[in-house]
Amino acid sequence: MAASIESLLEEISGAEDPTEELQSLKTALLSIPLSALTDSVRGQRLDVIFSLLHSNQREQVQLCVDILERILMALSPEYLAQNYRVELQGGLTHPNESVKILALTQISRMVENPGAVTEILNHHDILRAVIHCIREEKMAVAKQAIQSLSKLSHSKPGLDKLFQSDLLTVMKEVMATSDIVRYRIYELVVEISSVSPISLGYCANSSLISQLLSELTGDDVLIRATATEMVTTLAHSQHGRQYLAQQGIMDKISNMIRGAETDPFSSLYLPGLVKFFGNLAIMDSPQQVCETYPAFQNKVFEMALDPDPVMIGVALDTLGLLGSNVEGKQVLQKTGENFKAVLLRMSQLASSGATELRVRSLDAISQLLTLQPEQQTEDLLALTESWFHLLSNQPMDMIRTISTQPFPELHCGALGIFTAIATQPWGQKLMINNPGFMEFILDRSTGQTKEAKDAKYELVGSLVCSSTAAEILGSQHYLRLKTYLREGPYYVSAVASVSTEGAD
Repeated sequence: MAASIESLLEEISGAEDPTEELQSLKTALLSIPLSALTDSVRGQRLDVIFSLLHSNQREQVQLCVDILERILMALSPEYLAQNYRVELQGGLTHPNESVKILALTQISRMVENPGAVTEILNHHDILRAVIHCIREEKMAVAKQAIQSLSKLSHSKPGLDKLFQSDLLTVMKEVMATSDIVRYRIYELVVEISSVSPISLGYCANSSLISQLLSELTGDDVLIRATATEMVTTLAHSQHGRQYLAQQGIMDKISNMIRGAETDPFSSLYLPGLVKFFGNLAIMDSPQQVCETYPAFQNKVFEMALDPDPVMIGVALDTLGLLGSNVEGKQVLQKTGENFKAVLLRMSQLASSGATELRVRSLDAISQLLTLQPEQQTEDLLALTESWFHLLSNQPMDMIRTISTQPFPELHCGALGIFTAIATQPWGQKLMINNPGFMEFILDRSTGQTKEAKDAKYELVGSLVCSSTAAEILGSQHYLRLKTYLREGPYYVSAVASVSTEGAD
């Protein structure tokens, strides 16, 4: 096989229009498994393929990219660093987007490899060119460049090179290109900072993080919204949260929520501020966050009652997130009438209105009502039961009505609520006392999409796995549920199939 690849390369080299020969080489390469390709391509002269990347025929360039993609993936990162570093560096300044992405993908492999990364670190120009790729118009190129530099920063020598050499100046120069490019550099810095306290230290010392934080209160509201998103990502790691707290960012964002009342453009950045605290609460402590920053909780309740669908959507997601753990449920319960009003609003949204908000409302209600078996104390069971009954005078019928509407996502959202209460004794009692409910669960003809079948199967599984279900539902229903579970989500009755054929 190595001989046939060699002969094809010679044919390409001698051809006036090598398109056909390139196509043959591509086909030959694709017919060989990648694991078997290494020995066939190692040592081959690829300069002819690299030189054709500069052809003015787009088809030829794309064929060369496809060929090199296949060949280079079969070679080790060390081999690439030793033999094709110069060619790949040339690819970084090529006018064609796919050539740039090819080069960046291979450089990304090299910087991850301890044997190859030294070669890259020793050649400043290649890293300079990678940084310059962040300002490319095509987002795919910039993303790949960010990924390569992020991987480089996973080692101390990589961090030193990026932040303690003139490459930091190059990054700052590239940042000045435009608002969009500046935020791409911030994205890289946040990604690097999230890895460890040490990498965060490098980024903080570079002044790039303090520059990002200062944009939280800038004049441009769209930039403010993007900055909030970046800071929320930084808060995903514990060391990131500690750093933000030390810098007083939590207080700053809380004050921004308060100040939003008087800002006519606040709707553009307010959802991001609320998401920031929602994530913070679920990662640390809902009680601590809600008590320390009451402006956050008040704003979530306010947004849930707002007529603006964007505000409602963020409020629903945040309430679901807060109520997904026990501490969050208790925090919401403590607010008394305020939360009751919000729950009633969620029920109204679930029953009518735009489908997207209905689905988000159903999902949030399901999170609020979920209680794992080990969390089912008497108090918490009483809490979830009281919330369920606040939804409507006849909550079982209300949710069941939603599940019969001809929208798969609403059907699945309603089943999600039944799944949430299926593990709780009070929920099982409501199910057995609701006429026709067990037949509804066991009826495989409702909900024909894969998602609907999976949602129904999950509901059945929740009931079967509950230690109280057999006693509350009765042995006959329980055995039928076990049979349903054993048969799987997509079971079709043989009798039903025969009768259908007869009907034809």
